[in-house]
Amino acid sequence: MGFCKLFRRLVPPLLCQSIISLSMAQSGHAADIQAYSFEIAGAGSGAVQSTLDASAQLATLNGKGQVSPFALIERAREDVPRLQTALDSFGYYQNKVAITIDGKALDDPGLAASLDEAPAGATVAVRAQVTPGPLYHIGHLNLEGTVPPGTLAAMAIAPGDPAVARNILDAQTGLLDRLQEDGYALAKVDGPEATADDAAHTIDVTYTLTPGPKAHIGAVHFEGLKDVNESYARQALTIHTGDLYRPSAIEASRQKLAGLGVFSGVNARAATELSDDGTLPLTFDVQERKQHAITLAGTYSTDLGISLSATWSHRNLFGNGEQLNLTAAGTGLGSASAGLGYNLLAQYIQPWFLAPQQVLEADLSGVKQQLDAYDQTAQTLALYVRRKFSPLWTGSVGLSLTHDEVTQQGIARLYQLVGLPFSVTYDTTGTTGLLADPTHGQRVALQVTPTQSLGDSNLLFLPVQLSGISYFDMSGDGRSVLAMRALVGSILGGSNLSVPPDQRLYAGGSATVRGYDYQSIGPQFANGDPVGAKSVDAATLEWRQRIGQDWGGALFVDAGQASADGTPFNGTLRVGAGIGARYYTPIGAVRLDVAAPLNRIPGGNAFQVYIGLGQAF
Repeated sequence: MGFCKLFRRLVPPLLCQSIISLSMAQSGHAADIQAYSFEIAGAGSGAVQSTLDASAQLATLNGKGQVSPFALIERAREDVPRLQTALDSFGYYQNKVAITIDGKALDDPGLAASLDEAPAGATVAVRAQVTPGPLYHIGHLNLEGTVPPGTLAAMAIAPGDPAVARNILDAQTGLLDRLQEDGYALAKVDGPEATADDAAHTIDVTYTLTPGPKAHIGAVHFEGLKDVNESYARQALTIHTGDLYRPSAIEASRQKLAGLGVFSGVNARAATELSDDGTLPLTFDVQERKQHAITLAGTYSTDLGISLSATWSHRNLFGNGEQLNLTAAGTGLGSASAGLGYNLLAQYIQPWFLAPQQVLEADLSGVKQQLDAYDQTAQTLALYVRRKFSPLWTGSVGLSLTHDEVTQQGIARLYQLVGLPFSVTYDTTGTTGLLADPTHGQRVALQVTPTQSLGDSNLLFLPVQLSGISYFDMSGDGRSVLAMRALVGSILGGSNLSVPPDQRLYAGGSATVRGYDYQSIGPQFANGDPVGAKSVDAATLEWRQRIGQDWGGALFVDAGQASADGTPFNGTLRVGAGIGARYYTPIGAVRLDVAAPLNRIPGGNAFQVYIGLGQAF
């Protein structure tokens, strides 16, 4: 028996149905419209049952309009081979399917008349009784033609496995993938040809291999380049002319190109035949992103009020993926405690700085803010070199110069700050971007910034901060996620009050402990204003649940403390808890959180509201 006989070809008897419809129209008798119930018995449960349900027109079309008696009979007749084919696909090749309508077989000569006589509005019972029969298994596996060494190891099936059609077809794809990965770019795998032994209930399967010659990559071309320099795109490639043809290596290069940030789409295609020198030319079709973009963002919290920002970006300044980002933000709008302020940033990013996977970032920023802890006006010039050491590890080193004017408790001071920030990040979440919604993995970051303060204070101090976030996919499909975060930080050197106020550590607010005013946790002056701390620690436990397609909810508990002592885990522990709603959009989740302090600070608010784009962490 050939393999094609194992899968019955379905050709709906349209001609027969047309004759039936014509005879009904000519008879002058219009049959009553029938409603029916349908069940499939004998298949058990699981994948076989669900596949049968999906294959039967009696199931998929039920309830989608009324059906005449003759059409119902014809639908049932067409479903017999459909259900047999579904059983075939699971290895039950000696199956039987019998469908009855109102207890009568489909070939019962009185079936049509009994349906005509059914009372108007009656529901007819339709039942498909399936008998799967014995399960066939794979007997012999044969590879014919030219079989390169090691090819058999790529087989995803083995003698004795159930003869499931999908697995047999997937094995053909696996063989082709293995041949191409070994350099046989134009390989073909024909078949599968199958022979059934009905007595032994086995299927012998044969694949015919035509690998052709091994091929090496020839000339590499780009199509679609306009504003992006070809030299920049080409240096991102991890394959080169002369390399052995391997689809996985080509895909890695395609992903590298897509990750440059200047393309909206990248596709790789190989030639259909070898060139005269025996190589296989390769072409990357690219679609460039729009060079300019404008981003608008806004957040709201009860303590800090409204923050509105706009960013203008040039994504390809000189043709080599250089980025220029200009951001202007207004802060403290509508806040009872924080005054009006601004945050200005001009940022230049140079990719491929001196080496692959290395980026130069230059920032010029200005900030003005009026907070309960202090008022600040500052300007900062910073340079960073960031390097991606592996898919999981990233590091950076930089230099920052800050002109810092800070007023605390009515006393104004001027600081000149020179910082050398270092950071190392480990990330297994597989997501990028501030608005990403991770569902699994961990992020761990260590930041160390030796800082020399000049001006009104001459002090060398060392802020150290370690943070970690973990995401656990509790449902397996990303709809139920347990998210946890932890933070511990300390400032080494100097006393609490000798460190510039804006460089001290604070807790309270959406980034640490929700439910408490921003920076309110920790040492306080006599009037209740925050002093700022030398150590801080905080932790969060949050449950995120998707509800339907676009909505979600969150339950969370935050806890943290801050102390004038440089040793973490000191001070009064503050705990906040709350509930949140999420509305998921293509650009991120719109977040609404309401939190309350469980041990309220005297004079503090009874609750806080936070609105923003993206998850809290």
